[in-house]
Amino acid sequence: MPILYTTRASATGGRAGHGASEDGVLDVTLTVPKELGGDGARGTNPEQLFATGYSACYLGALKFVAGKEKVKIPDEAKVTATVGIGPREDGGGFGIEAALEVSVPGVDKAIVEDLARKAHVVCPYSHATRGNLNVKTTVV
Repeated sequence: MPILYTTRASATGGRAGHGASEDGVLDVTLTVPKELGGDGARGTNPEQLFATGYSACYLGALKFVAGKEKVKIPDEAKVTATVGIGPREDGGGFGIEAALEVSVPGVDKAIVEDLARKAHVVCPYSHATRGNLNVKTTVV
């Protein structure tokens, strides 16, 4: 696979620390959510970062597939990713779940559902998680 883009980021302090991309564009305070035993301090966490990345990547894949099929995706199109974390049933650690909600105003729902299925083939996040987590996709 020819790599077209590479980036680097680092974190210190684990879930309660700091994260930044090598170029400094991404620079975040990491905090533990109250639900996971944190103090509720203002900051972000790996689940929020994953949800943001997945929703952006998947919308890009949806637009790519739509372009190939000559379907115009309006600027108002939106993908919302919901990511949850909890203990795995095997007791060996933690796992995540994800759900995507796709909104493409002005495009027939059946067409969007078809594009959404095809976007899962194109999206690198969907490809990376395939077989590891079930991603429920809903077109609204």
